[in-house]
Amino acid sequence: MWFFAKKGPSGFSSSSTAEEVTEGIDGTGLTAIVTGASSGIGAETARVLALRGVHVVMAVRNMDAGTKVKEAILEKNRTSKVEVMELDLSSMASVRKFATEYNSSCLPLNILV
Repeated sequence: MWFFAKKGPSGFSSSSTAEEVTEGIDGTGLTAIVTGASSGIGAETARVLALRGVHVVMAVRNMDAGTKVKEAILEKNRTSKVEVMELDLSSMASVRKFATEYNSSCLPLNILV
């Protein structure tokens, strides 16, 4: 349908990619926690943020899947700063553990996805 390809005031449309939308953005010095980063939109968000220089902390339930996504990101861009940390948002114990570990890393938090 015509309205899906129509560009809005931003110059982007529903068919624009994350890489197109973030082109020219320098995320150096920023840190992001991306939840659900072991697959789907979370993995793509982590990939593009890392591509733009953001230090990405992938918060995932499945550490094996998260590690594979991290390796794929680093394979494309060796200079990316990407970490994988376990987080199950359905468990308050997991949330507390994640928060404690993240706080002990002394990383700032600029972006939370």
